[in-house]
Parts: sequence; structure tokens; C-alpha cells
Amino acid sequence: MHFTFTAPLWEWSARASWYFVSVPEEESVDIREIPRMPSGFGAVKVRATVGNSTWDTSVFPGAAEGVYVLPMKKSVRVAEGIDEGDPVTVHLELLEL
Repeated sequence: MHFTFTAPLWEWSARASWYFVSVPEEESVDIREIPRMPSGFGAVKVRATVGNSTWDTSVFPGAAEGVYVLPMKKSVRVAEGIDEGDPVTVHLELLEL
């Protein structure tokens, strides 16, 4: 299953230098409804692509928003020239369905 969306990059207030992009509500609902084996913290393994950067990671349920959040590695932010508040177009491929 694949998803493409655009959302702003934000810094987690509890830990400086941790950046995320929130998966929109509609896509988060679709991800949540896919049957799969339970995993730690409700994480879902994904392959993420932003610009020319692709990496394997997990999306996690966001505490406040009720949506999943995608951690954005520093190497990706630097390579793609992304700063806090910038819109980020993300392509997600769910792994291990």
C-alpha cells in the first residue's frame, strides 16, 4: 500500500532536534485499519521517499493529534534542504503487510 501527501516539517517540543511530518488524518485512518501483527508502540514499518532520498523507518501514532508521525532524519533534511515549517511531499510504502 502506498500513500503520497504533503505536510509541514515540525520539531518535537519534548526533544530538541527531533523532527517529524504528520501523516494526514485520512491516510492515518487507512494505515490504522490495515490488519497486521502488533508491534511496539503501534509502529508501522514504512519506506519513505522525500525528493531524491529514500529510507526505511517506521511511522508512530502521534500522542496529541491521533495521526501517525514520520521521523525525518537529519541527513534527509540536509540533503533535501528542508527546514522547520517547510512543506514536505512524502511518498510512503507500507512494509510487512
